[in-house]
Amino acid sequence: MTAAILRGDHHVHSTFSDDAVSTLQENVAAAVAAGLDTVRLVDHVRSSTDWVPEYLAAVHALQIPDGLTVLTGVETKVLDVSGALDLPALPAGIDRILIADHQFPSSEGPLSPSTVTERLAAGWSVEDALDDLVTSLVQAMQRHPGNQLAHCFSILPKVGLSEAQLGGERLQLWAETAAATDTFVEVNEKWGCPEPATLAALRRSGATLVASTDSHRAEDVGRYRRVPEMLEAVSAHG
Repeated sequence: MTAAILRGDHHVHSTFSDDAVSTLQENVAAAVAAGLDTVRLVDHVRSSTDWVPEYLAAVHALQIPDGLTVLTGVETKVLDVSGALDLPALPAGIDRILIADHQFPSSEGPLSPSTVTERLAAGWSVEDALDDLVTSLVQAMQRHPGNQLAHCFSILPKVGLSEAQLGGERLQLWAETAAATDTFVEVNEKWGCPEPATLAALRRSGATLVASTDSHRAEDVGRYRRVPEMLEAVSAHG
């Protein structure tokens, strides 16, 4: 199972993202060099983004070697407890939206990590904050089925919290929703999340796990160090 997952990289950024340095074609070449079967080319969008048709045209123009499947995606943040996403209108051709916790979704909208940290210090209940986060993700999966969770729960360490604080009931709801909505959940090399205990909940629910580097430069595509260790540790959590 682990070996099969590692033959894909489902989160690879190109120069269509303003924080990445490699072209789409360089990423394809890197995927071949890494021995991958599948690569998902992904770039950051928000509601004001207008270049998605240009991105799709560039993907369609790529020289793709035999044996490599190239998929497409756009990455955006979940905004609030309704599950709304910061998305532009998308043309046909995007295989999956990557739903990311770039900020902390709440009943008031997305909050910066510093704002959440300040509010927790001022008395915002950890339980209420975690309820907002999980509710936002569950609602996003239900409103936008058939997509992918990107580096899920990476926001927690940024606000001084951990996946261990999520608890079994929240994790079960989150994992079962991922399975029921055909939501892929990536095991993310860059951020080292979700943790093995969280991944075990996904396995029990029957959700689909995929590997990702979240690469922003071609030399990182398909190069895994932490992901194999995380996947191997899942069995220890039942």
